[in-house]
Amino acid sequence: MSTDPTPPTPAKMDGIILRTLAAGRRFVRETMDLQWEAQIDTTMEIIRKDMVFRGHVVWVLVCSILIASIGLNVNSPAVIIGAMLISPLMGPILATGMAVGTNDMVLLRRALRHFLVMMGVGLLTSTLYFLLSPFSDQQTELLARTRPTLLDAGVAIFGGIAGIIGVSRRNRGNVIPGVAIATALMPPLCTAGYGLATMQMNFLFGALYLFILNSIFISLSTLLIVRLLKFPLAKHVDPARERKVKRYMAVSILLLLAPSVWILVSVTNEAIFKRDVDRFLSANFPVDKTELLSSKITYKGNERRIDLYLMGDPLAESAVALLKKQLVERKLHDVDLVLHQSNAAGYEVTSKLAQEMKSGIIQDLFARNEQQLVEKEKHIKDLERQLDPIPMDALVREMKVLYPGVQRFSYANAVEWDGRGMDTIPTAFVSWSPIMEEQEVRAQELVLQDWLKERLQKPRIRLLRNEPVNRERTSP
Repeated sequence: MSTDPTPPTPAKMDGIILRTLAAGRRFVRETMDLQWEAQIDTTMEIIRKDMVFRGHVVWVLVCSILIASIGLNVNSPAVIIGAMLISPLMGPILATGMAVGTNDMVLLRRALRHFLVMMGVGLLTSTLYFLLSPFSDQQTELLARTRPTLLDAGVAIFGGIAGIIGVSRRNRGNVIPGVAIATALMPPLCTAGYGLATMQMNFLFGALYLFILNSIFISLSTLLIVRLLKFPLAKHVDPARERKVKRYMAVSILLLLAPSVWILVSVTNEAIFKRDVDRFLSANFPVDKTELLSSKITYKGNERRIDLYLMGDPLAESAVALLKKQLVERKLHDVDLVLHQSNAAGYEVTSKLAQEMKSGIIQDLFARNEQQLVEKEKHIKDLERQLDPIPMDALVREMKVLYPGVQRFSYANAVEWDGRGMDTIPTAFVSWSPIMEEQEVRAQELVLQDWLKERLQKPRIRLLRNEPVNRERTSP
């Protein structure tokens, strides 16, 4: 009989646990090793080289700015992404972070100079484009770059970390293009140019703030990774001076983040407000004999208002009071509820609602007319294909010369049903001279059929024989 193994002692269990923890810690350290395949000297050389804004780099930036501006103008995300892929804006930004991380003040001054010149060229190019562009509508891609939030700073931080880690490896891969797309440095600069060209300061300052926010936090991420990878310091600075610089940097970052935090809170509150209003409307409409045609939600500063456009029987005062009570219960405080109702006699809507309805009806009519035109054009083409006119006069003249035995010829597109579906078959009907032998007629039919296919450019023609025509007249 087998006996149970002796249970491990507490000391042995402790040893197993400690070895397991040590193995796990070693695995995590090796897996997450940031130093693995890092090439610090090569990375510093690459960043210094990519920082320079001169010669062909200027033209590449100008082209990418123009492409991005066109994409913003026509509201095309694909064009904007393409512009971000070829943009050289990341160079001076990474160099700025590396300069601060290595205490290289000479490199910092050069990087900032190249960055400012690059930003100026980009802003000037986009401004000139929007001054000359005939399209000045505010597209959604433009509006999306005017309200940066704390989340944009988060994207810049993680994008910058991924960027500097990717640059520091032996195989750089496609990290930098991905960072350029994620952090979206190019569109804000173009949007700022649009604001300057159209003298809309909210576009100019909002987009410039987003551009600077992204740039600073990409540089901050670069500084962090440079310190973690232990890039060699350009020179040793006084510890007191270093602490002072760090305090200045912390204060500057907090001041830069403050507006984005406020915007994020405002955007979040607006989203929550609209969600609560949608739930309120879904719970209370439609009601008996009253239809909610449309609604307008206003959330600007301290103004919170809901405009409801109703059709049908007007709501009684008790029903309106109940709606307002439910607004309070749903925590929609200080909200003005404005009802635009039809009157009981003639169901006449307010002028604003009537205008909206007319506009909707006109748009619907245009859409229907356009669809009808498309369908009619398709129907006409189908009929033309069915009629399929052929040059009958020329065909008959040629046939008389080539096939003198033909007495009568007719041609049509025959519509045939074979039990499975309908089919249109080009069909020729031929009458031959009665003096011709049957063998000769059959040979002529094969040659005539091939000639008709080539002459009429029809890959399929059916040839049918009619009875011969007797042209002799009997005497009365």
